Amino acid sequence: MGSLLGLLFHSLGGFASGSFYIPYRKIEVWSWESAWIVGGVFSWILVPFVAAYLTIPDFMQIIQQADSSTLFWTYAFGVLWGIGGLTFGLAMRYLGMSLGMSIALSLCSIFGALVPPIYREFSGMEGITFSQIAGSTGGRLVLLGIVVCIFGIYLCGKAGMMKENELSDEQKKESIKEFNLVKGLIVATISGLLSACFNFGIEAGKLMANEAIVKGCDPLFQNNVIFIVVLWGGFTTNFIWCMYLNYSNKSFGDYLNTNSPLRRNYTFAAVAGTTWFLQFFFYGMGESKLGNGASSWILHMATIILTSNFWGLYFKEWKGVSKQTLRTVMAGIVVILVSVIIVGIGNSL
Repeated sequence: MGSLLGLLFHSLGGFASGSFYIPYRKIEVWSWESAWIVGGVFSWILVPFVAAYLTIPDFMQIIQQADSSTLFWTYAFGVLWGIGGLTFGLAMRYLGMSLGMSIALSLCSIFGALVPPIYREFSGMEGITFSQIAGSTGGRLVLLGIVVCIFGIYLCGKAGMMKENELSDEQKKESIKEFNLVKGLIVATISGLLSACFNFGIEAGKLMANEAIVKGCDPLFQNNVIFIVVLWGGFTTNFIWCMYLNYSNKSFGDYLNTNSPLRRNYTFAAVAGTTWFLQFFFYGMGESKLGNGASSWILHMATIILTSNFWGLYFKEWKGVSKQTLRTVMAGIVVILVSVIIVGIGNSL
């Protein structure tokens, strides 16, 4: 039953993550950096604070009493993840939801799932190691699911390359106004590598989660106290960059620009930010049920990719491509779905 709930929670989190960028598409007049940081105030500061307040007794006291090493590494991984999150938004800006998420999350899936158990293997840190995963039947199924997922991601990326070769610049920009393959590939690669640091931040802050349980927190919500510190780091990176862009693009006036639909823009930014945080709210719940970091991370990434590709089809990001290209992207989605099932079965054994 725990594995089924874990799969459900990760599916909800993946749906939230795969859908959060949609409200940003509704924001008008504002520059990208203004919309991104307003949404970020909700996703990285306000909503995580409310979630922790509602689920963890004395969560600020837990943070204040944590040792400096725990706080430093949790925050530091958050800063690195913040760069990944920033470039993640740029990847979708230049490549669209389908291709941008598929490329970025392929690298994120591999590093986020496998680096923590490999690190524990050599550092002696408490937790599930890579050899323990590889040494059990269920663990080997999880690793097989990761390989299958990577193949599915490859198919989605291949479909994106086929699309690039088939459509004219005008056709590609009908659904993605700022389509730019070179810029998109660069930022998607950076995003994929650094976004995995969120998983490392959760590992670094586990002592705070354990203390939350001691204080009476439902284990289902234990990671909410970690998210506070990780997301402080993420906010720091994004705030600095967005303020720089506001300065260089002379877009500070966006926030009070009466020529823009201010109430509408703030509302959609708030919805986007809140939806974004829900991915990790449900991720924390899913991980508390599954326990296996590798399977939790890969399930999370896979469901995001599935959701984003379905939204890509809905918003006609693949309009005008050949049937072969469309079959390729659909095959990738199906393979990723199969990988989720394999990982779920492996984790239940």
